[in-house]
Amino acid sequence: MRDIDIRLALREIMTRRHGNEPDTLIVEELGLCQGIARVDMAVVNGSLHGYEIKSESDTLVRLPGQTDVYNRALDFVTIIAAQTHAHKISTMVPTWWGIWVAVPEVDGLKFQKKREAQQNPDVSAFALAQLLWREEALQALADRHLATGMRGKTREKLWRRLAELEVDVLGKIVRQQLKQRGADWRPAPRPS
Repeated sequence: MRDIDIRLALREIMTRRHGNEPDTLIVEELGLCQGIARVDMAVVNGSLHGYEIKSESDTLVRLPGQTDVYNRALDFVTIIAAQTHAHKISTMVPTWWGIWVAVPEVDGLKFQKKREAQQNPDVSAFALAQLLWREEALQALADRHLATGMRGKTREKLWRRLAELEVDVLGKIVRQQLKQRGADWRPAPRPS
């Protein structure tokens, strides 16, 4: 079972589940923390839920680094793994991560839920702010009357200023901005 097989099945499920929701955006290969890691798929609506795929041909070498980044930026995380990785993954990821196992069937794949994703207890405001482009960060500050002296500052300084907001407030700002961009702001995903 290849990455593309799992990805297509996941895309179909997410499209069926969220495709008619006007306030939901499905993004593939969403870069987090300035591209340190990319989550395979993200669903952006009232939360930011990342889905990571580990196929049979994947190793788990990058998973600890990905875990660190996803823990900073995502409200919920679900990892979808081939059966060969399922047990080991359960010992490698936080208990609040969801775990689905991809099981081949005659007519495709099915996902068995081993563990339901729970809310991330420790989202980083700075990691959230990094999802905003410079102009978006500046506008978010201006909308809250926090842009005085910030117009000539770097993205990082703008993000640091935004990170002073409550995480829940900043999360709403970031999710709304991502949804306003729409699906066309990301290049088409590369074939796996």
